[in-house]
Amino acid sequence: METTLIYIFGSVLLVSTVSLVGVLLLSISDKLLKKVLLYLVSFSTGALLGSVFLHFLPEIASHGEHFRDAMVFVLLGILFSFSIEQFMHWRHCHSLECTARIHPMGPLVLIGDAAHNVIDGVLIATSYLVSIPLGIATTIAVLLHEIPQEFGDFAVLLHSGITKGRALFFNFLSALTAFVGVFIVLGLSSNMINVEEILLPLAAGNFLYIAGSDLIPELHKEVRFKRSVLQLACMIAGIALMYYLSGMHIAH
Repeated sequence: METTLIYIFGSVLLVSTVSLVGVLLLSISDKLLKKVLLYLVSFSTGALLGSVFLHFLPEIASHGEHFRDAMVFVLLGILFSFSIEQFMHWRHCHSLECTARIHPMGPLVLIGDAAHNVIDGVLIATSYLVSIPLGIATTIAVLLHEIPQEFGDFAVLLHSGITKGRALFFNFLSALTAFVGVFIVLGLSSNMINVEEILLPLAAGNFLYIAGSDLIPELHKEVRFKRSVLQLACMIAGIALMYYLSGMHIAH
């Protein structure tokens, strides 16, 4: 268990430090950043989908006698993510254009991001309770998703009038709320047997919702054939990465 805890806290700290990538926004031109974000979002979409279909669902299916009930929890995970987005204004920002739309809501973005980061902590901790390889795969999927999101969030904070230093500080503070999710899972696991059998399907639903409602619609905004093909290639690369990591999980 001690090794698992080291992996959990190390992974969550790593994901939290990704909030500081916003500083790169200051040294990259908008034109180049838009191109980079496009392919990062594509890659993270493939990673999230690959994580669900190659890691989470096979793990859930291994407990075949409860598979139908587990699918109900996957649906609940989707509904839960929808509810957070609707009532806490947790709409991820993966592009620079969205700053004009929500710039008066800088502080609200931080609150929504904090709620999202708590869920990230839950996802990572839950996965590590199942196995270390699954935890590593989940951490990578979350990490890949966080990078384009943090670029967008940082741009929103700057556009809302917050200084660069404060934007970095508040974004990092918001990212640290992922540890709250870790403590929630650890607290539940010490009081409930096999709590991961409930939390894992919820995590799968969350990943499916993020990929389907936040990322894929963003990709549909690109209509040029060449870039669309590159998007697809990046998405396949993300799936391929998860397929490779699933081999680690099976070997484990």
